[in-house]
Amino acid sequence: MTFRETLHQRLARRRELGLYREVKTLAAAPGPRAQVDGGELVAFSSNDYLGLATHPQVIAAQQRGAGLGAGATASHLVNGHLQIHEQLQDKIAELTGREAALVFSSGYMANIGAVCALVGRGDTVIQDKLNHASLIDGAQLSGARSLRFAHSDMESLERQLSRADGNILVAVDGVYSMDGDCAPLADIARLCGAHGAWLMVDEAHGFGVMGSEGFPCAGSAAAAGLAPEQVPILMGTLGKAAGNAGAFVAGSRELIDYLTQFARPYIYTTGMPPAVAAGCLAALEIMQREPQRREHLAHLVGYFRDRAGALDLPLTDSRSAIQPLIIGGEKAVMALAAGLQQRGFLVGAIRPPTVPAGTARLRITLSAAHSEAEIDALLQALVESLADSVVVAE
Repeated sequence: MTFRETLHQRLARRRELGLYREVKTLAAAPGPRAQVDGGELVAFSSNDYLGLATHPQVIAAQQRGAGLGAGATASHLVNGHLQIHEQLQDKIAELTGREAALVFSSGYMANIGAVCALVGRGDTVIQDKLNHASLIDGAQLSGARSLRFAHSDMESLERQLSRADGNILVAVDGVYSMDGDCAPLADIARLCGAHGAWLMVDEAHGFGVMGSEGFPCAGSAAAAGLAPEQVPILMGTLGKAAGNAGAFVAGSRELIDYLTQFARPYIYTTGMPPAVAAGCLAALEIMQREPQRREHLAHLVGYFRDRAGALDLPLTDSRSAIQPLIIGGEKAVMALAAGLQQRGFLVGAIRPPTVPAGTARLRITLSAAHSEAEIDALLQALVESLADSVVVAE
């Protein structure tokens, strides 16, 4: 079979299974209204939790940052590390309560870079079965022994810890991207302490929207009351609550110095464009001085859950901005998403292999840019789309 025939066959099979993915092209970032294929939709599929992607001050800062150069022109360790990068790293360290931070080009690269730098042959990586793909891939690439434990199951984690060899890295999502639930971080940290394991928390969906009284933007680890010593490796992204791009690892100065020396995706990648760094810095400053954005988002989460619960919609136990509705079948969830789009709403239809077989879902994400009226309209459209799908099935 030729190369092209092989690709054609594999793509055809993916379509048959209802798993074929298509790219939706937007005219601009949703705020939360989006222009898609010439029509306007209200987007409930974005990770722009605080509505900062379209904030005029962030955009203006990014435009000014472009004056520093279109690109960094080299890797950070050659001549691609600018003052704006240093300012951004200092702000991240301040917001997370860590000694230092290191910026990466993406969350995927940050996770792969950190995991592969910290462990290798003879060591063990233990992960929750629902971890993000970047953590799973990082463990595989590291050469360390890779163990998984049942989702948020502490007995399962303890069994795996008892089997581990060498240096032990336990890596978990703070907030799970497809279910929206939070990891039981206090219990995980306790077990890590008992077994001498290092805990790494991926705060992609926690950073900026939750935290403690002293560090309200730091993420789910702070919200769980954990000290920096209990979570020595803290990763977060700048493409979700910060509304921009890039990612970071925060921790002790020794950790950041170590990653600077050994994290290959940092060492061998051109530095973050200065405009992006400037936009991220502006977003973090707004995040810091406008707590009402987090407060409004928390209100909307409660509002959505109250209204959805009254309609007997299949909610999961999520208190985050990620509110999935488990539908089950791949074709059924695609039909629902299409029905919502016809009614003016853009909602992500998530299917395997991103989620386990039989758990295809609508992944509804809320933003501080949404209003109660938009949530009411979404729920009405969802009820109508569900009714239509029942009629079609009959």
